[in-house]
Amino acid sequence: MLHSQLNRTFAPMEIEEPLVVIAGAGTFGTALGNTLAANRAITVRLLTIEKEVEAGINNTRINPVYFPNSTLRKRLKATADLTILEKAQFLILAIPSAACVSYMEEIRPYLKPDTIVINTAKGFGEGNVIICEHIEKHFPNPVAALKGPSFAIELLNWMPTAFTFASRDIATYNAFLALLPDTKLHVEFSTDVRGVELLSILKNMYAIILGVIDAHYNSANVRFLVLTKVFKEMRKVLMTFGGESETILNFCGYGDFGLTSINDLSRNRTMGLLIGKGFIKDMVSENIVLEGKRTLSVFYSKIAEEKMGINAIRNFPILLELYKLFYKDYDQRKFVMNVINA
Repeated sequence: MLHSQLNRTFAPMEIEEPLVVIAGAGTFGTALGNTLAANRAITVRLLTIEKEVEAGINNTRINPVYFPNSTLRKRLKATADLTILEKAQFLILAIPSAACVSYMEEIRPYLKPDTIVINTAKGFGEGNVIICEHIEKHFPNPVAALKGPSFAIELLNWMPTAFTFASRDIATYNAFLALLPDTKLHVEFSTDVRGVELLSILKNMYAIILGVIDAHYNSANVRFLVLTKVFKEMRKVLMTFGGESETILNFCGYGDFGLTSINDLSRNRTMGLLIGKGFIKDMVSENIVLEGKRTLSVFYSKIAEEKMGINAIRNFPILLELYKLFYKDYDQRKFVMNVINA
């Protein structure tokens, strides 16, 4: 395990056979659960509303919807029974970001006040709230964010995978360390909860840009010219909205942005490639769930209308160019050249 220098003097807290409940048995929830289940000192359960998934995992050790060709660990089980939360020491949210706020309200009657709630969703919650901050405001539970460069299929295939664990309390992090033995998870600690959450949102938006650029220029020179400019602007947005500048150098920042922006397994980068090659008319179909487009609208609104005034958006030229590409009648070649010259 990899830990920051700050935390090497701290030992993991002693927890007797903790129960880890992962809300969501989709690709990421299943992959993370299967990884944590390698630790025989803990119990891991996937909490799902999908009966087919529950039956498949429990009866055949296969998630028939999300990983039909992969056999899961024997110790990983699934359930639809919310009462399991009454015994959980950890609740990991691995559901779509747009559902997190309402889900927390749904499970409120079952959730113990000392259960550690860990958010892995990379996006705004309902009402465009930062999920961890919403939970902290409305629930008594210890709260953390877990974000990093992590494709679910590689996690499932037992690849070493890195995360930033963000919490305001070092004790929460120390408790989490008890889950990690035998898992190949590499985790660092940060107290910048807002920054870690923001970066996990921003990287989806900016990854689209790299996809569009690569569709026009299959050039390493151009790719890293733009990547560097984008990375600098991400840092500027991060600091504008209250994150700490150094957080962008963590797994949740540099690592996750690199993974999302230059790897074709990324949905947002792939969407940028399709836009740049002209395969998607009217930019993005309303039937496509695209985290980056929603993020763009939220940040544009907050900068131009709420936070600093309409002229302030010009301080973020790449964000402005992407907004015009999505929402204006805008020449794509002009977009590419303006991003390169930003």
